[in-house]
Amino acid sequence: MPKIERHFFVCDNARPVGGKPSCGAGGSGEILSALQEGLGRHPELWGRIAVTPSGCLGPCFEGPTVVVYPEAVWYVGVTLADVPEIVERHMRDGLPVTRLVRREE
Repeated sequence: MPKIERHFFVCDNARPVGGKPSCGAGGSGEILSALQEGLGRHPELWGRIAVTPSGCLGPCFEGPTVVVYPEAVWYVGVTLADVPEIVERHMRDGLPVTRLVRREE
């Protein structure tokens, strides 16, 4: 069995409308599915890359959020339109998509 080289965790937390924002309300479920489908189109990555839903990752006001380990790359404000670039650049080529990386202040 190949070793997992990179693990993408997608916040899929959903809160009631009218309260604190949540990634689920921002479309993270669709983002999760699209990342899984993108991985599915790259059989050479199967068993080496994992995509998993997660609970709240914390930066709720900046979501949807995806965190990638072991690099500890945090993507915020991810949209469905960003997924192909994440798949090609980070999943396949190992290069983070810098425009989506959370800035530490």
